[in-house]
Amino acid sequence: MTISDLAHSKLSRMIEVRRYLHMHPEVSFEEKETYQYILNQLSNYPDVKIRENVGGGGILATVGTGSPHIAIRADFDALPIQDEKDVPYKSTVPGVMHACGHDGHTSTLLALLDLVIQQKDELKGSISFIFQFAEEVQPGGAVSMVEDNVLDGIDKVYGQHYWSQYNTHEIHAKAGPIIASPDMFVITINGVGGHAAHPHNSVDPVVIASEIITNLQTVVSRQVGPLENAVVTFGQVKAGTAFNVIPDKAELVGTVRTFKQEIKEEIRDIFEREVKLTCEKRGATSDLYYNFGYPAVINHEDEASVIEEAAKSLGLHYEDTRPLMIGEDFSYYINEKPGAFFLTGSGNPDKQSTVVHHHPKFDLDEDAMTSALSMFMKILEIEQVIKWKQTS
Repeated sequence: MTISDLAHSKLSRMIEVRRYLHMHPEVSFEEKETYQYILNQLSNYPDVKIRENVGGGGILATVGTGSPHIAIRADFDALPIQDEKDVPYKSTVPGVMHACGHDGHTSTLLALLDLVIQQKDELKGSISFIFQFAEEVQPGGAVSMVEDNVLDGIDKVYGQHYWSQYNTHEIHAKAGPIIASPDMFVITINGVGGHAAHPHNSVDPVVIASEIITNLQTVVSRQVGPLENAVVTFGQVKAGTAFNVIPDKAELVGTVRTFKQEIKEEIRDIFEREVKLTCEKRGATSDLYYNFGYPAVINHEDEASVIEEAAKSLGLHYEDTRPLMIGEDFSYYINEKPGAFFLTGSGNPDKQSTVVHHHPKFDLDEDAMTSALSMFMKILEIEQVIKWKQTS
């Protein structure tokens, strides 16, 4: 059996695990049952060294000893979204679903562990399996797991994300920046409310909010270099309760996406000046909450080359990915250790799996799990931590 054959031999089990997790999702920082489910699976292997409650809610499982010591990471939290799919494995939890594929990440990592255990005699070092909680909600689980020394003794870290916007079985990666840093802001405008018929007696926070939105939309087009990647998006505008009342307050909530720390700080400074000056000239006051999100995911060059080599040697379609303006806290791991992240295509129109992530009808083409599993197996082989025994 080849690596691909070994991966395909685990597909039915991966589907079973993934669908169980899909039916029983839990949101970030509340993954108690999911945590216990993973721990129960790990307890079936007496050769696995298990460290519990890493960073508060994560699990580290290790097989083997010594170097090379390679870690693979999967996240297991879900999102506060109502599942609208008509499938037998639809979420049984109202208002919560796996709308990003983390159930598939976890089932794939468990399958990899099972294969490693089956061939533990072929190990020439150690492999760690990082099961991470709370990727979806800042500050995320990765930072606390890293602070809790989850990477002690580990040489390199790899991870992947299923991606519905790429065709099933495609592999996308590259050296350098691939996933942005997602900052979040809340702008509160404190005006003076009054009757809609007498705006001159009020300080209208709605009009000021409109001016701030328009002005801040020029940050990317006119105040950040044209060769820099940056996005400013307003996701929420809150003000007022009646058609004929000027409210006292307006609130704007949104996100900024960038790849470089200096650009993050530059945009934050522009926000502070623009919000303050716009409100002052209109007679209002303001509050700005600006939170720096996860660092950008910047793949290390050598490890990105390993991903490309693995994909091509497996006969999978490989492309250098375009940078994505999403966020991903895998960055905390490779800010500490060499490593890289890749995207595994899971989009198949025939299986209704091309819906964007974080959508109520998101689903995963489960066949993609064989490609991700094969990739991890080949990466471990290239890193010389295991030589897979392949039979005819």
